[in-house]
Amino acid sequence: MTDFPSKVTTETGSPNSQNTQQGGNSLRGLASNVTTSMDMSFIRSIPSILMMAQILLGLLHWTLIASSHYMWAPANGWVLFVAITFWLLTSILFIMILFGAQRRLTAVPWPLTVMVYHGVATFLYLTAFLANAASVHPFYFSYFFGHMAAAAFFGAVVTVTYGISAFFSYLDWKGDGGNAATSTVPT
Repeated sequence: MTDFPSKVTTETGSPNSQNTQQGGNSLRGLASNVTTSMDMSFIRSIPSILMMAQILLGLLHWTLIASSHYMWAPANGWVLFVAITFWLLTSILFIMILFGAQRRLTAVPWPLTVMVYHGVATFLYLTAFLANAASVHPFYFSYFFGHMAAAAFFGAVVTVTYGISAFFSYLDWKGDGGNAATSTVPT
């Protein structure tokens, strides 16, 4: 019987590549760590594009309201709450999915969580859009009429993007996720 070697190396690359992946003081090592942990296929997907649109248009929505005298219509407090809350939550969710948090947090049912999130966001953004659209009229003779009308428009567009995201999240949740056992065994 042959003896097992006392020291076995399991490196699959050159010894230099291990030093650059560890980061250290090398900017190249830091860049390689960031790009290897990013899900670049997610960036090119329709849900990613929708989330980026929600972040950008949501930012426009709440900044237009916040830059006006929104206190004149009490409903705009609700609109700002919904817009800022979902802008922050969507930004956090986008970053989490981009960096693969769903692969690290396996206890969370991600397709269901994302579907419920987008469904709730659609409903609450619809109520915020309706409140925003109903509160445009008091600003008719002021400088801020354009701000509030544009905010109502962007609120409608963001509501539609959340609705489309809810639909795609539903399709993702109903799909089998590429499970080999369900695709090979007839039911």
